[in-house]
Amino acid sequence: MLSPEVYVPDLPALEAEVVRRLVESGAVRNKLVIHRAIVGEFERKAKFNNFSGLEGLSRLRKVCEESGVKIAFVGEYGGSKATPEVINEMVRELALDLNATIITCDVVMAKTAEAMGINVIYVKPEGKLKLEDFFDDKTMSVHLKEGVIPYAKRGQPGNWIFEPVRNTVASHEEIQAIITEVIEKARSSPDGFVEADRETSTIVQLGNFRIVITRPPFSDGLEVTAVRPILKLRLEDYNLPPKLVDRLDLHAEGILIAGAPGMGKSTFAQAIAEYYRRKNKIVKTIEAPRDLQLPHDITQYSKSAASSEEIHDVLLLSRPDYTIFDEMRDTEDFKLYSDLRLAGVGMVGVVHATSPIDAIQRFVGRVELGMIPSIVDTVIFISEGFVRKVYSIETTIKIPHGLKEEDLARPVVVVKDFLTDEPEYEMYVFGERTFVVPVKKTLKAGDAAVAKALEHALSKVTPDFEVEIPEEGVAFIYVPRHHVPLVIKKCRKKLDRIGKRFDVHIEVRPMA
Repeated sequence: MLSPEVYVPDLPALEAEVVRRLVESGAVRNKLVIHRAIVGEFERKAKFNNFSGLEGLSRLRKVCEESGVKIAFVGEYGGSKATPEVINEMVRELALDLNATIITCDVVMAKTAEAMGINVIYVKPEGKLKLEDFFDDKTMSVHLKEGVIPYAKRGQPGNWIFEPVRNTVASHEEIQAIITEVIEKARSSPDGFVEADRETSTIVQLGNFRIVITRPPFSDGLEVTAVRPILKLRLEDYNLPPKLVDRLDLHAEGILIAGAPGMGKSTFAQAIAEYYRRKNKIVKTIEAPRDLQLPHDITQYSKSAASSEEIHDVLLLSRPDYTIFDEMRDTEDFKLYSDLRLAGVGMVGVVHATSPIDAIQRFVGRVELGMIPSIVDTVIFISEGFVRKVYSIETTIKIPHGLKEEDLARPVVVVKDFLTDEPEYEMYVFGERTFVVPVKKTLKAGDAAVAKALEHALSKVTPDFEVEIPEEGVAFIYVPRHHVPLVIKKCRKKLDRIGKRFDVHIEVRPMA
């Protein structure tokens, strides 16, 4: 039996170079024994241009030679079946055989080894992350890439600037050190976890930081993107109209929160989740990754760690009042949202969209058109951190807008401005196509002169046209698609004169 001063490091301890630091400090002496399965794992990663493990091992050998610590490699290479869990098991068996001490920075590995009666040196990551040095009070996100100056996005949703953090570029070694530290801290911290770990990308949630790591060949260099929320608002902070608050309290059960990236959708979803929880509702979330900052009594499910079927079964059996579905992206997400909503679960979905109608159109083709009002009843559009538009959706039987024959009456999905109850869009099926048609508003008295001038200019070129003046200073002319070039060619000068005369911007658009 060997001396107790034999140390067997595990994979995370070598990746984080914890062992090298222990040897340099004199805390580890005599002999290090490294399982060859770990070397095989480093070699496998090197085939994907991730040489950090092998480079760290070379640095460890050099430090051991200078410190007089013997280093040996034993065991068999694990091959393709050597997952991190299998390698951990090999390391524990080796430590038992040698009566050695395991070195780890993985809390699960440390607890397992202690339960087996193995001596353990557990190194818990301490202190502030190097990554945090790039953040200040106004920083929303930091963007690091090897060979590039670090940049940060500072400000608030809808009002931010993208600027360099410093004047020197980030080296490969600096980025790799940041990555190693982040993963080490996530594995040992109670408020951190690795959401997804692939060959060329890793997603980590660490405290309020969401960190995305990419490596070659997926990216053309090591890259780290770290995002954190800088605002945490209550629903009351948005100063919503009482009519909308009543809607959220009493009637809204199929809600879409829409907006462009970085406009504050997730912040608003977070506020809604906490609002419903304060109303004594059971609230759960579906996220990928889990990055909403919510109280512990709101359970957050990871879509990355479970299938849609598993999430579906769990939510139906646990019966929450509301489920917040953050970042709905693909058809599976929209199908899961629809299935849960039709089963009676209140749903709040977050989608990327440049306009509120675009959010509704994401369901077109994925579900039957007539089912959309049963799935989505309220659309809230967020821009620059504020609620800019609210739509309600209902179904009626009518002649679609723009058609005249009575025998063309059919089911029509009407999208209304919730606050004014004014119809803004109609959605209907005609033949095999689904049409989304803007409803032209009645002209105000002040716009009559503009409309009359446009009608006079167009009547001699095409008899089929419609004029819409949605707001002051803007006019849209809708003509059949095949007439658009003709109108532009023959009426452009007249339209320009009308525009200058009435100070109005005029656009010619094809009819839907």
